[in-house]
Amino acid sequence: MFFNPSRDEARNFLFESWRKRKAGELLTPLEDLVAQLITKHPEYHAILESPERHQDQDYLPEQGAANPFLHLMMHLTIEEQISIDQPLGVRTHFTRLTQQFESEHDAQHHMMECLGEMIWQAQRHRTPPDAAIYLACLKKK
Repeated sequence: MFFNPSRDEARNFLFESWRKRKAGELLTPLEDLVAQLITKHPEYHAILESPERHQDQDYLPEQGAANPFLHLMMHLTIEEQISIDQPLGVRTHFTRLTQQFESEHDAQHHMMECLGEMIWQAQRHRTPPDAAIYLACLKKK
């Protein structure tokens, strides 16, 4: 199933997954994965526990603050890419980076830089995301 939520849907998914984890409620596999990712980011817990305050908050680059919702959704994207090895070869890069940085989480953060670069290039040139750009960046890490 293709998961392509709107901004509000993505944020609500993160808020609800974290709420359910904190309440000890049953989670779907995808919610459980997201809750595990959130657990690794305690700096975002207060944000995710206050949806009424943060649902509509913008995180502009000039403000200097990372967008916690984008960060977590990029983790989710990378998890999916690794699980299905798409684009082809991404799992090999993940394994190499995990060994290099001795942490799956740190490896994903380095992969995130490349994912962001691919997205930025696509937006800049008004083209679809190019997996070759992503993989070339990963190769340099």
